[in-house]
Order: sequence, then C-alpha cells, then structure tokens
Amino acid sequence: MTKKPPINQWLKLGLELGPLVVFFVANGRLGIFQATAAFMVATAIALGVSYALTRTLPVMPMVSGVVVLVFGGLTLYLADETFIKLKPTIVNAMFAMIMAGGLAFKKLFIKIVLESAVQLTDRGWLLLTRAWIAFFVFLALLNEVVWRNFSTDAWVSFKVFGIMPITLVFSFALVPIMMKHSAEPLKDDGR
Repeated sequence: MTKKPPINQWLKLGLELGPLVVFFVANGRLGIFQATAAFMVATAIALGVSYALTRTLPVMPMVSGVVVLVFGGLTLYLADETFIKLKPTIVNAMFAMIMAGGLAFKKLFIKIVLESAVQLTDRGWLLLTRAWIAFFVFLALLNEVVWRNFSTDAWVSFKVFGIMPITLVFSFALVPIMMKHSAEPLKDDGR
C-alpha cells in the first residue's frame, strides 16, 4: 500500500484547531462538561479524518488526542472539571520530558519530526530542541497558573485564544536561529 500524499496545510490547521473551536463554543453554550464531551468527539473525528487522508497520525496530535480522551473521560465520569484542565499541563510536560529524555540519550526527536521540512546543522537542532523543551515547560506552568487562578470560562478562552498566538510568536522567534543554523541540502552532482 502506498502512502497517501500530505494533506493541504489549511485542512491540517482546521483538523488541529477544529476541536478547540468546538470546545470553546460548546463551553459558552452548554458548560464545561458538555464541552468536554464535544471536545472528545471532535478530537476523535479530527484524528480519524487525518488518518483517512494520510494513513498516518502525527505524533503530537495523536498524543494530545489520547490525553483528551483519557482526561475528558475522567472529567465526565467523575464530574470533576479539574481533569480536563490538567490536560494541557500534562501534554506539555510530557512533550518536554520526552524531548529532554531524547536529548539525554543524544536523540533529537524534533529533528526526526521536522527533518523532511527543515535542514539544520547539528547545533541548530540542539538549540531548537532546548528551546522547545523550555517552551513546553513554560506552557505547562502557564496552564497551571491560569486554571488555578481564573474562572473556567477564562481558562477555556485562554486555551483557545491564548495558547495558539503564544505558540506562533514563539515559533517565529525561532526563525533567526533556524536561519543562522541552516544546513545546505546535499547537491546531487550526478555521480
């Protein structure tokens, strides 16, 4: 079986952000528990569509989706919104630990994920890995501050409208590092 081509970037973005939009809208109209159920369904659908189109599941959305289903299930089963609020903390801390563990064993997971799209020197990959580890820790801590000190509605708004812009700004801030440590792809000289 041949691998299907990558999906359109706008569709990919829609599949990643769609469940968050569903969560936000459902929370505003129905409350956190119904929003959690809708989030779980939307996440499962997005993962299913992504798999149907590409025959693969990207690591980060897959891990996040599993945690949504587990912690969403706990939220609904125990009628305790704390579990869904912990989900971003756990996912971000998990990504930071996985990347730090890889770093400790000289395995740069970010290189494995992005190497087909970006060519960097070894130093560039190392700097990118360290930056993302720090960023994931920052996001985990920020989520803890927000959910523990603000209303559920404020937390949901932050989760939907705060995390993405912060992540985009952080990603753009890495562009100079990526440009400085860009590696020229090897040229085929016909030999």
